[in-house]
Amino acid sequence: MAIARTPIEAERLSEAARKALASGPIKMMAARGLAPLPNPVDLITVLYQLAIDADGAVAQAAAKTATELPDRVLTGALSNPQADPRVLDFFAERLANREAMLELILLNPATADETVAELAGAVGERLVDLIASNEQRLLRHPAIIAAMYVNRAARMSTVDRAVELAVRNQVRVPGIAAWDEIARAAVATAKAGPPSDEGRDAADALFAAAAEQAAEEADDDRAAAADEGDERDLPLSAMTIPMKIRLATLGNKFVRAQLVRDSNKMVALAAIKAPGVTEMEAVKHAGNSALSEEVIAYIARKREWTKLYACKLALVNNPKTPLAIAMRLVPHLRDKDIRALARSKSIPSALAAQARKLVMTRSTGGRGGR
Repeated sequence: MAIARTPIEAERLSEAARKALASGPIKMMAARGLAPLPNPVDLITVLYQLAIDADGAVAQAAAKTATELPDRVLTGALSNPQADPRVLDFFAERLANREAMLELILLNPATADETVAELAGAVGERLVDLIASNEQRLLRHPAIIAAMYVNRAARMSTVDRAVELAVRNQVRVPGIAAWDEIARAAVATAKAGPPSDEGRDAADALFAAAAEQAAEEADDDRAAAADEGDERDLPLSAMTIPMKIRLATLGNKFVRAQLVRDSNKMVALAAIKAPGVTEMEAVKHAGNSALSEEVIAYIARKREWTKLYACKLALVNNPKTPLAIAMRLVPHLRDKDIRALARSKSIPSALAAQARKLVMTRSTGGRGGR
C-alpha cells in the first residue's frame, strides 16, 4: 500500500501490546496469534508490528496470522477509530479478497486517504460506490478519484459523479494525463442535466460491455482495421463523450486507434494521452495528416517521443505539425531526408525553404552528410 511501514511508537502501544512484543518466546507466540490480547485493536497492532520485525521467522508468522484471522476477531478491530492508520493499511493489503473486511477499513475514519486511494483502484463495483459516497475524502485526496477512474469495475455513473464533484469544487485530479479533457466534458454533460435512473443504468451497462471488450489484447490485424475505419466491434456511436474519453484511457491499442480519430477533439486528445500509448503508436500517428491538429501538436511537444528519429521525420513531413516545432526539428534530420523535404510539395513553403537552405549550407562546407 502507500503508507510507509514504520514501527508503532512505544507511547501508542498498550501495556498488553508492549508485553507481547517483548523479546523471547512470547514474541513468536504473539506472531502466531497465541498471546493473551483480549483487545482486538491490540491484536492487529501487535501483528502489524511483528510483521515488520527484523526476525524473518517472526515477520513471516505474523503476516500469515494476520491474513488468517477470522472475521469475528477482525470486525471490532478494523472498525475501531483508535486503530493506527499504518495498521489499517497493512490489513487492507493482507485482506484484499475479503470484501466485508475491506468495507470496515473504508468506513473507518482513521483509515488514511492513501489507503483508500489504493483500494479505489482495486476493489469491485460495490466498494467503489462506497468510496465515492465520502465526498469530503474525495475532495481532500483527489488521487482517490484518479484511482476510481482507471478501475474497470467502477460504474461509469459513479465515475461521472466523482469527476463532476471535483470540477464543481475546482479540484484538479492528479495522475490523469487527460484531466483537462475529462473536466471539459463533465462541464458540457452537466449542462444537459442529470440522466434518469433508466438512462443511467443503460449507460453503465453500455460502458461496462465496451470496457470489457477494450480490456482484451488487440492483435495487429484488428489495430490495422481500426486505422482503416472499421468500428463495427465497438458501440462508439451510442457512447457519450465522457464514456469515450474514459474508454480511450482504459482501452488497448485497437480502441485507441479508433478514438484518436474521433471527430471530438477531447476524445482524440484523451486517446493520444492514454497511459498505454507506445512509441510505435506515437510515430505512426505523428505522420498521419488525417488526425486533428491538436493531436499532432501534442505529439510534437512530447519530448519523450520527439527524441525518436522516426518521430522527428514523421512530424516534419506532416503539414499539421506546428510550423515553429517542425522548423526546430529539421536541422536534426539526416542529409538525405532534408533533401527529400526540400523537394516536398505537401509541407508549408517556409519549411521547404528552410530545408533547401540547409541543403545548400551543408553542400558548401557545412556539416557533412550522414
